[in-house]
Amino acid sequence: MSIDQRQSARKIMRTRAMVVLDGTAPMPARTFDISLGGVSVTTETKLNPGQAGQVVFEMLVDGKPQLITVRAKVVHCIFSGDEFKVGFMFQPLAPDVLATITRFLK
Repeated sequence: MSIDQRQSARKIMRTRAMVVLDGTAPMPARTFDISLGGVSVTTETKLNPGQAGQVVFEMLVDGKPQLITVRAKVVHCIFSGDEFKVGFMFQPLAPDVLATITRFLK
């Protein structure tokens, strides 16, 4: 049995997303959950731990949609059902993005 290594609380967030890894074409994804440390997505494509790029998604904060673009690194990828669950760890977040995610998590 594996141990959950995430350090911060997370909140379920199910929305469409786009993953753009460095040097690759954009690929569609769906968010699964989010925390201040990272985001989990599902995708049809297997990703390798260590790959870095951007994750783009929209979140509803204070009743308003916010488009979020973050730099992130793949920390794990597992096959689950008919898709891959991918855990991304955020690279340093811009202050405005950090504030938006913090408001969403409350």
